[in-house]
Amino acid sequence: MQILISNRQQAQQIQEQALRNRLQQVLEDLECTEDTELSLVITDDEGIAPLNEQYLGHMGPTNVLSFPLAEGEFTEAAHGLLGDVVVSVETARKEADENGLDPQEHFVRLIIHGILHLLGYDHLTDPEEAREMEDLTEKLLNESKGQVF
Repeated sequence: MQILISNRQQAQQIQEQALRNRLQQVLEDLECTEDTELSLVITDDEGIAPLNEQYLGHMGPTNVLSFPLAEGEFTEAAHGLLGDVVVSVETARKEADENGLDPQEHFVRLIIHGILHLLGYDHLTDPEEAREMEDLTEKLLNESKGQVF
């Protein structure tokens, strides 16, 4: 199992190995195989805003974006490659502050949410799947432990 982390921000110190360990636990709990590869980009609002506009047509920053490789015409070539998750540490912190959440846990929660999108979960079209996705996110968050900030 390979987890590639690209930290493109300076707003928050990240303990990359601790984060990688947590995400490895998440992928194992999701029964991903040894040949699974995940790419994670940690950025700031300035870094995620252009992606949000280009790919979703939304202006400004967002918290997390997912780019699954198992969609489209090259699905079979993507064997084991889940795709990319891009998360804004700035937006994650703002949301945590606004909602009284632990910033570190909310940051990991968003990454897990992004991974679930890579695996085909879609909370936008099915309310029942949205609840299932939320429950699974919290379960995975609670089962993976470790400081990442």
